[in-house]
Amino acid sequence: MVFSVKRNLSALYLVKIAKWMNLVMPVIVLFYNSNGLTMKDIFLLQSIYSITLMALEIPTGYFADQAGRKTSILIGSILGFAGYLAYSFSFGFWQFVIAEVILGVSQSLISGADSAMLYDTLTVGKQKDRYTQLEGRVTSIGNFGEAFAGIIGGFIAITSLRTPFYVQTCVALIAVPAAVMLVEPPIKTIKIKPGLSEIKSIVFEVLHGNVKLKWNTFFSAIIGASTLTMAWFAQPYFGKIELPVSMYGIIWAVLNLSVGMAAVYAWRFEEKFGAAKTVIIFTSAIFITYLLLPIMPGYIGLGILLVFYSARGLATPILRNYINLIATSEVRATVLSVRNFLIRLIFAITGPIWGWITDENSLQSAIISAGLIYGFFAFLSMYFFVKHKTYEP
Repeated sequence: MVFSVKRNLSALYLVKIAKWMNLVMPVIVLFYNSNGLTMKDIFLLQSIYSITLMALEIPTGYFADQAGRKTSILIGSILGFAGYLAYSFSFGFWQFVIAEVILGVSQSLISGADSAMLYDTLTVGKQKDRYTQLEGRVTSIGNFGEAFAGIIGGFIAITSLRTPFYVQTCVALIAVPAAVMLVEPPIKTIKIKPGLSEIKSIVFEVLHGNVKLKWNTFFSAIIGASTLTMAWFAQPYFGKIELPVSMYGIIWAVLNLSVGMAAVYAWRFEEKFGAAKTVIIFTSAIFITYLLLPIMPGYIGLGILLVFYSARGLATPILRNYINLIATSEVRATVLSVRNFLIRLIFAITGPIWGWITDENSLQSAIISAGLIYGFFAFLSMYFFVKHKTYEP
């Protein structure tokens, strides 16, 4: 197939839809509970998923740079289908572990490779300056898909909490033909010799050698881990305020629509306020809402969550763009994977702690603890992020 910007964008949109149109998420905690898992078990399970990603994130990012982003995305798409198929016929903690490991491998192969494919596609098409706008659009499509899936998943779960997994398996299959449609952008890169030493060299450059990449990556990872953690607090919070199960999907949809809308207009927001102020605004919003959520009565907390998810929508495409501005094409997927590695490392370490605090103390205590710890490191890394102007090439 001949390279086409339009076809690559369409294929990436479909991959994103298949990846994020997640019918199971609105009721996933209820599903786990129905299979005998406690909150500690749930966070442990998600930590195992994160450890899988953590172990493979950088090697698979490097694999994508060496073997091709299309190859990486295609294999990841096939495994995504296999993971949900396995989940559909699993009934206990260790069976869920197998399914999560498969999904972890899938995610690691797609993560980083998709953003790198998008950036290089736009570079060849002489539209690189539109990256934040189109990354926001890709992100929003994923969130709109998740919002739509939330409504459907919430309703079909009324008949059975397992039904969403059957349908999700079919949705995941969409990514396979979409990945086949992709064509590697004909971009000239400096060929590097494959090997472990090169991976170490890239990781060292990201985490220590290049001061802009270092603080960009650390800050982005803290923000990513904090938003990931809140996603797993949301459903227990729904239960805490006694939200009807039939409303889970609708509220989940509204939250994801807010992410999608914020992501679509993130580039305009940044244009208006500038990079430094934009970063300060969404960081402050994320951690103020962390502290407000546990003390707000009843349904008022849902409005707090809406602010949080909107801030998340701003942060995602903007922070990815800052990394892409600094990283070169031949290592771009690896650099993005280092960021994702750190997100999963942080979550793998802290997730079981938040689950333990929830079970032994209260959900409110867990949310406040997470907010204080994430907030401290986020504002510390943000200081250096702004000081070194890591949002500039």
